[in-house]
Amino acid sequence: MKVLMVLLLFSHCASAVPDVPEYAAAAVIDGVMAAYYDNNMRAPAPRQEWFIDLMEDDPQHWERNVQDCMRYQQLFKDQTDSFKLSSDQTEGADIKQQVWGCEWDNETEKVAGHLRYGYKGEDFLIYDLKTDTWIAANPQAEVTKQKWDGNTASNAICCSGPNFIINVCPVWLKTFLNYGKSVLLRKDPPSVSLLQKTPSSAVSCHATGFYPDRALMFWSKDGEEIHEGVEHGEILPNHDGTFQMSVDLTVSSVEDWRRYHCEFQFDGAEDRIITELDGAAIRTNSIPPSEFPAGGFIGVVVGLLLLLLCMAALLLWKKNKNGFRAASTSESS
Repeated sequence: MKVLMVLLLFSHCASAVPDVPEYAAAAVIDGVMAAYYDNNMRAPAPRQEWFIDLMEDDPQHWERNVQDCMRYQQLFKDQTDSFKLSSDQTEGADIKQQVWGCEWDNETEKVAGHLRYGYKGEDFLIYDLKTDTWIAANPQAEVTKQKWDGNTASNAICCSGPNFIINVCPVWLKTFLNYGKSVLLRKDPPSVSLLQKTPSSAVSCHATGFYPDRALMFWSKDGEEIHEGVEHGEILPNHDGTFQMSVDLTVSSVEDWRRYHCEFQFDGAEDRIITELDGAAIRTNSIPPSEFPAGGFIGVVVGLLLLLLCMAALLLWKKNKNGFRAASTSESS
């Protein structure tokens, strides 16, 4: 089953933050950045060759989207001004974020949409598409929730209403897939390594360079998946649009090592990449990738590449999407 997702991330920084634009927006499809805009640019720019082809084939449609994006810059700022007034977080950078998007199952034609706002790296408001109301993610958001619930017209502005997310967004996804399937539907296998800091520390099975991010990795003993002594890391983005993940294993008896294997498998695939726990193959001078800062929504790290920011948002959205009150429907072709 192939599920595509489009993700738009809007960030606004009222106070000066080094290396971070005052406003930025990006379209990310299944972990691939398709288009990007920030306040230092005259217009949004494509980030994929296939997106350039789409623009050339339908220039009027692209121009309308460009104008919408440019207008939304001020609209987003005005829309979220109340965040600071509602919150007791008056110190530090004033960072507001929005994530919206949709998921479309090309086999069942089911569509799920999501819209949420964050403030200073934490959940703030989540939109319930079924009831056309907002959910306050923390007490400070209650004032804004009441204001926005009483103004349903504001919920339909510029690509944020339920009709757009449920009906228009999947059409975009199908169009993107038609132009970018060679990139969006590809499967890049990982490079798998065994890493260990010291002879007494856990052995980390590290897979990197794989795409898409819908994959699982686990340790097995005598062919059976095990959980005792195993610690799973998060799937993290690489700078080139691929992903990485690690799974640690603590095992005391070196004599039993050959009974253990690290297994990587793409979601829905039958083939697995199996790596035997072999002491000779362990790289002891390597350090497993550090975990990204934990957070409820999207943590903004000063100086972080904007591509990684968008992809991290995508991963956190996938991780937390079960907590959303998403609207689901059937969308006919």
